[in-house]
Amino acid sequence: MRAIGRDPLFVARGEGADLIDVDGNRYVDWVMSWGPLIAGHAHPDVVAAVTAAAGAGTSFGAPTEAEVDLAAETVRRVPSAEMMRLVSSGTEASMSALRLARAATGRDRIAKFAGAYHGHVDGLLADAGSGLATQGIPSSPGVTAAQAADTVVVPWGAVPDGELAAIVCEPYPANMGLVLPPEGFLAALRRRADETGALLVFDEVISGFRVAPGGAQEREGVTPDLTILGKVIGGGLPAAAYAGPRELMERIAPAGDVYQAGTLSGNPLATAAGLATLRLLDAAAYERLEQIAAALATGLRDAAAEVGVPVQVCHTTGLLTVFFREDPVRDYDDAKSCDTERYAAFCRAMLDRGVYLPPSQFEAWFPSLAHTDVHVERTLEAAREAFALA
Repeated sequence: MRAIGRDPLFVARGEGADLIDVDGNRYVDWVMSWGPLIAGHAHPDVVAAVTAAAGAGTSFGAPTEAEVDLAAETVRRVPSAEMMRLVSSGTEASMSALRLARAATGRDRIAKFAGAYHGHVDGLLADAGSGLATQGIPSSPGVTAAQAADTVVVPWGAVPDGELAAIVCEPYPANMGLVLPPEGFLAALRRRADETGALLVFDEVISGFRVAPGGAQEREGVTPDLTILGKVIGGGLPAAAYAGPRELMERIAPAGDVYQAGTLSGNPLATAAGLATLRLLDAAAYERLEQIAAALATGLRDAAAEVGVPVQVCHTTGLLTVFFREDPVRDYDDAKSCDTERYAAFCRAMLDRGVYLPPSQFEAWFPSLAHTDVHVERTLEAAREAFALA
């Protein structure tokens, strides 16, 4: 909230698509815990699953059936997944997937894209989006020169070259705000990886299970070598995963020689919440997520146009960003050139009118199954006034 000049919002509880703060103020919530709550706050199916799991024990340090069920559901949905390993955060999943890529290729260098955020992995903080973009931090103290030297940063839309262990990308970047890929770009990355012997790694922490059952790779018809998953897979509890073909994933310890472990990875509460959430995501759910995002995007464009405020609203199923800019946003440089002070004023005005938005233009909005047409209309009513004040 510092980015918009406000104190943090201290939350008492969430109900569906609403957030209630400690003072009793109610807000339409488009942050949704930054993405995990695709079913909304305190969905009864998720609450029941977590309650039942907690009653049987919170952690065992041994496998459970829920882990197997969650893995099976993931493999059923995600095109690239034959096997997966559960961890507790997207950062762990990114770090582990890239370790595996380096082991599999015998190479050190990783290519990433400017404005992409892959967790707080030391070597991937260069030119990163999300909180670093919000705070204007180009990297972070504590990242060694050697770690930085193994990272090649490429503009979004450019195809990297050279001898690389991996090309890692968000197929639908959402940490510089939502910026969709140019037509054919992901397929070009697939070809380049095949030509050079690099692994193509899709970071679908945000897009996974959100934009389609199998994520952006399903929508775009491009299958990576490894996939990083998070947010939705935990249903609001700490869980993430990395997945890929059996021959790669069998390199992971204890079956293989690439070490990775975590005390609470795959814990019963997180797997219960994740599985309950995925079971809600049927074809009708994705139709609803698209309807909500499309109605919101159209309404926001119209509301801004009514008062002559130039904005670009980028959306896809379950994701949306408002950029204060005349021209389309194509990459990180475009995103950084937007009027972030105007966004901050808009965000403050929306908060004053009971609508909680990401307090940074470099973050996406997260429509959920709990959002209704009433929530959309309340948001647009507030936006008509807020655009005039921005």
